[in-house]
Amino acid sequence: MATPLVELPSPVVQSASCHPATAATMYAIVDCNSFYCSCERLFRPDLWNRPVVVLSNNDGCIISRTDEAKRLGVEMAGPYFQAKPLIEKYGVTTFSSNYNLYGDMSRRVMDTLRHLVGAQRTEVYSVDEAFLDVSGLGTAGYRHLALHIRQTVERWTGISVSVGIAPTKVLSKMANHTAQKNKQGTQCVYVLDTPQAIQQALANTRVDELWGIGRRYAEKLNSWGIYDALQLSRMPESWARKHLGGIAGVRLMKELNGEPAIGLGDELVTKKMIATTRMFGKPVTTLQQVKEAVATYISRAAEKLRRQKSVASVITVFMVYKTAQLPGAHFRHGTSVSASVILPNATANTHELIKPALQIAEQLYQAGYIYKKAGVLLSGIIPADAPQGNLFVPKAPDANGRLMEMMDNINFSMRNDVLRFAAGGTVRNWKMRQEFRSPRYTARWKELPEVH
Repeated sequence: MATPLVELPSPVVQSASCHPATAATMYAIVDCNSFYCSCERLFRPDLWNRPVVVLSNNDGCIISRTDEAKRLGVEMAGPYFQAKPLIEKYGVTTFSSNYNLYGDMSRRVMDTLRHLVGAQRTEVYSVDEAFLDVSGLGTAGYRHLALHIRQTVERWTGISVSVGIAPTKVLSKMANHTAQKNKQGTQCVYVLDTPQAIQQALANTRVDELWGIGRRYAEKLNSWGIYDALQLSRMPESWARKHLGGIAGVRLMKELNGEPAIGLGDELVTKKMIATTRMFGKPVTTLQQVKEAVATYISRAAEKLRRQKSVASVITVFMVYKTAQLPGAHFRHGTSVSASVILPNATANTHELIKPALQIAEQLYQAGYIYKKAGVLLSGIIPADAPQGNLFVPKAPDANGRLMEMMDNINFSMRNDVLRFAAGGTVRNWKMRQEFRSPRYTARWKELPEVH
């Protein structure tokens, strides 16, 4: 665990708006290296320099791997059952997803970055990535700044990161990719601050490695004779508007040529959609099991909804059932069925969401199928203090708001859904597998690390 801070060093910038207007725009992206694996290694120092992988929900696929595991041939996003012989052969340490731990460590990393450059200069892009506006901060050189950011994050949190700095966000992603490809040679930092450095990086970057270019777009570009980012950057904007998705393609071209076109975004505090999905721990065949799972997922989604002080007016339920797989064929995730319903009045009360969700589940369920996964999605989200009325269905007084608040408080303090609706079941033997989950070192008192 990272050593508690007694005295914080001065941040890189004292004010988020103090950089000179004349300074060239420069963006940094800080990316945690093999983040989930790094979180596990932080509390298991015996695993440093050893191959480690982390599995997705239900121990299904590999979603994080260390460089040591990568060199052994363990593929990213591949099914665990396919990689298991290789993992067992080389003694690769395997963990189930521990999102309580990962979320807490992510918060610590992002708080460190906000302290260093200011909250208004920080855009949390994902659980393990953040963009920083470092314009005018590299007075001692941007490589020195990148090293300072990397070393501070690693010293305060114990999480290793890579830092890429460039005049645009797309180029900074490219710089970060270069830093990660050669961690030893670059010290996990790379800066593109000259035309020569940018041109060389463009020439060394395949189009399928570019931020914003997916596999299908990359295949199209290859068919047109465009294989690297330098070739793409030389195409006219009119071509990009026609062949790369309109304005999004034009922005990409501008960014590749060093012209900022994608600014720093505000952190999304209030979500516009809330989803809860899980793989089942074992094949599910009965309607009762499906309904228990859907009720449980709705309860979890409703908690998230109330946490951001919102209400939802649309419920979507989906289920994935197992389809036949031919021997030797590529792995398939199964066929999905879904349906939605619009509520007469937006709500965040769990019991008001469970009833229509279970009705959808009954409509979707078909006897004789084996179900692998289910999920719910809440949308039509608006602030709880400003709901839109229904002309034909008057809204009843919310007499259960206090009840929901009490349930949330008790469940948060006691954990493990001490209070839950009966529709969610009591046995719940369909819950997802987590056979290799590590302790929740920073989120549960009973699972704190012990020093002997």
